[in-house]
Amino acid sequence: MPATSDILIRARRVVTPDGVRPASIRVSGGRIRAVESLDAAPSDGSDVVEASEEAVVMPGLVDTHVHVNEPGRTDWEGFRTATRAAAAGGVTTLVDMPLNSIPPTTTLEGLQRKLEAARGQCHMDVGFWGGVVPGNLSELPKLQEAGVVGFKCFLVPSGVEEFPHVTESELRPAMRALAEMDALLIVHAELPGPIDAAIEQEVIRNDRDPRRFQTFLRTRPRAAEDEAINLVIRLCRETGARAHIVHHSSSDALGALREARESGVRITAETCPHYLFFAAEDVPEGATEFKCCPPIRERENRKKLWAALESGVIDMIVSDHSPAPPEMKAISAGDFLEAWGGISSLQLRLAVVWTLLKERGLSLNQLAEWTARQPAHLVRLDKRKGAIEEGCDADMVIWNPEAKFTVEPAMIHHRHKLTPYMGQELYGVVEATYLRGEKIYERGEFSESPVGHLIIAGED
Repeated sequence: MPATSDILIRARRVVTPDGVRPASIRVSGGRIRAVESLDAAPSDGSDVVEASEEAVVMPGLVDTHVHVNEPGRTDWEGFRTATRAAAAGGVTTLVDMPLNSIPPTTTLEGLQRKLEAARGQCHMDVGFWGGVVPGNLSELPKLQEAGVVGFKCFLVPSGVEEFPHVTESELRPAMRALAEMDALLIVHAELPGPIDAAIEQEVIRNDRDPRRFQTFLRTRPRAAEDEAINLVIRLCRETGARAHIVHHSSSDALGALREARESGVRITAETCPHYLFFAAEDVPEGATEFKCCPPIRERENRKKLWAALESGVIDMIVSDHSPAPPEMKAISAGDFLEAWGGISSLQLRLAVVWTLLKERGLSLNQLAEWTARQPAHLVRLDKRKGAIEEGCDADMVIWNPEAKFTVEPAMIHHRHKLTPYMGQELYGVVEATYLRGEKIYERGEFSESPVGHLIIAGED
């Protein structure tokens, strides 16, 4: 699949900021130079790409919540496999989380190690989060100057010892510093207290069965999220910091988020496909591929998450792709209490979300808003990413929204094939993915060499 500098992409359905319409997209030098009428003539020497009658051309997806795990835990995923899987799913930009790699991205040295590991391996553009952990306050300005898009913290143990969680007394000065830097803080919002209390109660239950999802669900109560979000809102008001709640799952906290935003608190939130697709009542016994933290919750909770998306209380849908070797998921024992928590879905986000939107009668515009434009806006890449309009990078996905496929191991490009979506029939087949006008994926084939850039925040 050779690169080309000038192309004209024509399609009857192009998702633009002004709506879905027939259009020709003129690309030169890796940028969108114009969005014109369908019958626009190609420039001299440019190639023409004619999308099929059924196809949609949409901005390449932006995924701001991906655990790549390299260096140090590359046997869990890695930049090459993660970005290949993402390209096959129509993603053109991802942002790597600062934990699960060794070293974590909590120091300038850790970021430099991350950049070294990523160079020459990425099939798409990749940005990086820094981390807030106890004792690294002096590293935060260095990480921002070096180009991280923001900073992540945990309010509950993360699961890896090299990325410890912060308490309120540690979080407050960090948020003051980030406010002065105008840097974004993203928060894993669960507090240990409600979880510890729930675990104590679970130990004495007569019906405790670690193979049942409900057993695990009882150990991660909504109160852990609700109290954490109230803490973040309070500290945002106190410090003036910007905060974003990652992988939000508790519908009980939606009222607090709404009121905070209406009162001027700078706080946003995301949710993930698994919270919108699955319900706790339907998770099979021993199916630990469904385990994540916070957990998948009940159907009535899922319904309220959808309402929050449609009303704007939740801003976006990102993957929280958090893979691990199958043996860490305790598959043979089916023990939800011992299994690693994390769901693999990086390649499937477009299809999963579109399948749900199609069922609900929602639009292609909403799909692009929640999976491309809003994530790009979160990390201040929206002048280049997340939209098909003049001046943006020519990052696009051509896909068929009416075509169906069944999730099978052979089609998964993640390092490990285990996913709770296995066997699901989904709508939305990706035909081709373009990065800055260069085709990086087409019908199961990838560009010969990775051509992705490493995103350094603040650079043009």
